Parts: sequence; C-alpha cells; structure tokens
Amino acid sequence: MDDAPNSEHFTLTPIGHVVSDYPDKFGIPRQPGLAPAANAQLVLTAPFNDPLAVRGLEDFSHLWLSFIFHQSPERWSPLVRPPRLGGNKKVGVFASRSTHRPNRLGLSLVRLIAIDTQHGVTLLLQGCDLVSGTPVVDIKPYLPWAESHPNAQAGFAPAAPSLMDVTFHPTALDMLAHRQDSATLRALIEQVLRQDPRPAYKQKEQGSERLYGVRLRDVDVKFCPRQNGEATTLEVMAIEPYANS
Repeated sequence: MDDAPNSEHFTLTPIGHVVSDYPDKFGIPRQPGLAPAANAQLVLTAPFNDPLAVRGLEDFSHLWLSFIFHQSPERWSPLVRPPRLGGNKKVGVFASRSTHRPNRLGLSLVRLIAIDTQHGVTLLLQGCDLVSGTPVVDIKPYLPWAESHPNAQAGFAPAAPSLMDVTFHPTALDMLAHRQDSATLRALIEQVLRQDPRPAYKQKEQGSERLYGVRLRDVDVKFCPRQNGEATTLEVMAIEPYANS
C-alpha cells in the first residue's frame, strides 16, 4: 500500500466560466491588470451561483481567481522559455508563470466592479487576462496588507515590461469612429498592443512589416510593426468585424 501524499488524485469542479474581451489567446497581456480597459464577467454555475456564496464579497476591490489553462496541452515541461527573457533562455517551470504546468492551474488578480445577482450570480471584472470560456475553480478576496510585499524580489521580471508606441492608420480611425464603444475599444487596443503581443523572436526582427491580427471583443485588429530608426512602433491598420460574425 502506497501512503505517499503524491499518490493522491483530486478532482476539481469549475464554479463558473469567464466571458471576456479576449476571444482568442493571442494578444492577451501576460499578466493581469496591464490592460485595465479589458472587461470581463465571471458567470457562476449551479450550485455555486447561490447569492449567499458571495455575500460580503462586494466589500473587496480585488479578487484572486484560480482557473484552468483549458486551451493549453495536457502536458508539462520542466523547462520553459519565458517571453520576458526573449524566448531564448530556459528556466524551471516552477520559476515561471508558463501555461505548461503539471495541472494547468493559473492564478489571476482582477478588479471587482460589481456583482449581479438578478439571475444567479455574475461578477463584473476589470483588468482580466483570461480568454473567454476559461473555467474558474475558486475565488478568494485579495488582502493588500497580507499579500503586497514592496520589498519582495521578482527574479527575471523585476519591473513591468516596457511599452510600445501605438499609432492608428486613418482607415482604422474611421472604422473605429463608427462604433458606439469607440473610446473603450480604442483604449483596449492601445493597452494590448503596447505590451507587444508578437512572439518574442519576432520582436527582434528588424525591417519586417508583417501584418498581424489580434481579436478583441467582436473585431479583428490588424497591426503592423513600423521601424523608426532604432525604435519600433505598432500601427493599427484596420479594425474589422469577425469574418464569421
């Protein structure tokens, strides 16, 4: 009989799922809070959508969400290549926030805007970094006095990533002007692209003006890198409805 603790198996039951401004993985900021214009909803499912389960949660401004990287392969690697290291240097998976984890568990800190209990329970969130459909397995309130350590060491990511300059082609601005959510959508596009969603190895290419696409809300955003001397700017070329919408 094997009594070793690691021989045990546990079953996780999602308590709800996320509906967010990110229909695809590509383009999602690599950490929460980097795109505060990103809105999301956490829709709780029965039996966890009882309003009693969230009583008192409205008194907290931020929440920890434990979730499943459901679009990541069901395999893990002991070594990964963090984008912050240019996608070249390897570190241990437990020294990273890679999605390729043994149990595909993730943790995200989001801002709680409101709680809707008219039909079950829906949490309105801001600054979310989760793709739509993400299964959430737990919620915990954030306690700044216990969980914010200003003198903590942050390894290979000691500060927020540097931001890119983002510009809009006149054609893209014209497309944006015809939308009712033009102001918030523009803010979301800028905040996402300033993180430079291109693969790390592509960011080092000089002179390439390849067209990229990222889906945000219900649009395809086409953008292209522009070289200005040694600096690179990302220019939004077009903002179009989904081809299948």
